[in-house]
Amino acid sequence: MKKRIHNKKISKGIYWAPRILSIIFLLFLAVFSLDVFEGNYGFWGNILALFMHNIPVIVLGIILWISWKHEIVGAVAFILAGLFFIFRYIATAVMNGLEWYYVTWSLIVAGPAFLIGILFLTNWKRRKK
Repeated sequence: MKKRIHNKKISKGIYWAPRILSIIFLLFLAVFSLDVFEGNYGFWGNILALFMHNIPVIVLGIILWISWKHEIVGAVAFILAGLFFIFRYIATAVMNGLEWYYVTWSLIVAGPAFLIGILFLTNWKRRKK
């Protein structure tokens, strides 16, 4: 009886962990778009800049919405997003010269995406059984 309750708590945790972490991750990414207010773009320029900066957040938000029921979508998409962020920072490093902070930035942004993808994959595998 006690083991069954413990397994149910673990299952609930595995179910909610990637969803909650995804929301936190999307908010973390959205914070980076606030730098548009440093420029002098005017009202509509700021709106456009905010939209452009938040395209990855919007895309990942739609993926999270789909992944809420279909975990395999979240697993694949968040792992691919992590790979995309790493390749983007590698491309920046190649074009601008390698700086130490490119490596840390790639890990800070891609690491949570990989973790979320792995958690969605784990949840999908558990449900499949």
